[in-house]
Amino acid sequence: MTTEAAIKRTVWTADPMHSIAEFAVTHLVVTTVKGRFRDLEATLYIDEANPENSWVEAKIAVASVDTNVEARDADLRSDNFFSADQFPYITFRSTRIERLDDERFRLTGELMIRDVTKEVVLDSEYEGQIDDPYGNKRAGFTAMTQISRKEFGIRWNQLIESGGAVVGDNVKITLHIEAIRKKEDEA
Repeated sequence: MTTEAAIKRTVWTADPMHSIAEFAVTHLVVTTVKGRFRDLEATLYIDEANPENSWVEAKIAVASVDTNVEARDADLRSDNFFSADQFPYITFRSTRIERLDDERFRLTGELMIRDVTKEVVLDSEYEGQIDDPYGNKRAGFTAMTQISRKEFGIRWNQLIESGGAVVGDNVKITLHIEAIRKKEDEA
């Protein structure tokens, strides 16, 4: 049996200039509205030999929501949706990582939006690793999931005359992470 002390992990942090959390939700039944959160922090504790011993923690500032329409962004920050003043962060902490092949992983973890925590599964892909011109190791990751916003207490909606709702319930989430490996003396 492996002890925690014997596990060799490397620590990676998301580069905020090259990482993003995106979402997409239907609007008026016939189209999709996309947005992103600009303020994303993530730390990846990676055991390359045994990925199941790895874990991920992430925090997103709700106030950083951006759909390219300021009035909509203000509504999303309001009590109609995220209640950003009361619940300033969306958080995720993985509880299990399952390796599917060399590039694909299934991340299971606890996602907290507002004051609701639910288990979610993210289909994840390792995009590769490179040495940048500044002496850092960088790795790329993409992760996708779909959630019900109502299950997280985001219930505002209006019915439309032709049937359906103004805002769909299912939200597609995609994370694009460019992570920088911490140097041994920083870890």
